[in-house]
Amino acid sequence: MAVSTGIVNCAVYTDGHRAADVDVRDLQDALRQQEGFIWIGLHEPDEDILREVQLQFELHDLAIEDAHRAHQRPKLERYGDSLFVVLRTAQMNLETRRIDFGETHLFVGPRYVVSVRHGSSLSYRDLRRSCERSPQLLRKGPAFVLYALMDFIVDQYFPVVDALEDELQELEERIFGENFSRDISRRIYELRREVLEVKRAVSPLVDISNRLMRIEDEIIPDDTRPYFRDVYDHVIRINDMLDTVRDLLTAALEANLSLTAVSQNDAMKRLTAWAAIVAVPTMVGGIYGMNFKFMPELEWSFGYPIVMGVTVTVCGILFTRFKRTGWL
Repeated sequence: MAVSTGIVNCAVYTDGHRAADVDVRDLQDALRQQEGFIWIGLHEPDEDILREVQLQFELHDLAIEDAHRAHQRPKLERYGDSLFVVLRTAQMNLETRRIDFGETHLFVGPRYVVSVRHGSSLSYRDLRRSCERSPQLLRKGPAFVLYALMDFIVDQYFPVVDALEDELQELEERIFGENFSRDISRRIYELRREVLEVKRAVSPLVDISNRLMRIEDEIIPDDTRPYFRDVYDHVIRINDMLDTVRDLLTAALEANLSLTAVSQNDAMKRLTAWAAIVAVPTMVGGIYGMNFKFMPELEWSFGYPIVMGVTVTVCGILFTRFKRTGWL
């Protein structure tokens, strides 16, 4: 069995320092021989690896099934003496200008942390190195690793929201730049859908962070709970920013529809004004095109210039009036 497929990192940490790398099949032996905890990082592992980890740490079947299939909503569940946390990750794809979502599943016990990544997300190698440079914090155990992972994932939402705000600003400039098109309305709808997706990923984290701040369990020691308040504050900020973007997108859509209606109304005014002006020579031409035999103007030497003059004058008066009223 090739258990190494999908394993990014697997190490024992003692007194805040990385003590040794271990094989997945030797986790229990490593824990018996050394103090501290084990931190395992998996990236889209196959079922064999998850079953091996489950066997070593006696993880619940339902949690393993969720971690293998992915496509879960963010949640926090308790299985025996371990916590199971599901988080959604998000990254802005600069090429497609769309948000790519992924998932991270965390198993946290008294002496272990297992992270399982699926889909689009940044590697946790830099986070692990950052934690290893702070042994006084890593000494707090799996609870601090859980905080560090949650904080890292939540902070990745700030660039996503910033990108949404930048695109919203571009749309507003196009809307009020008298450049009306259906593409603007379509893109606003797409942005609203993306904001809703981010909202669905972030909103459950409020409850998760709140529960971790107040949970009374040996997995989350008293000196670690305040760290989750920092995650809670970040989640609240992101939620508020998303609400603001959503409200502005609604206002932008309404403004675009209103300005489009005004533009169409102006076009109708111009068409109506020109139709009224053209109606004057049309009417005169229609009268003199009826071919009546007895029409006094036909024998009048000044008839043609007078009729043409009257027609031009009336058209000029109408043009001037429409111009003043803004219809032309």
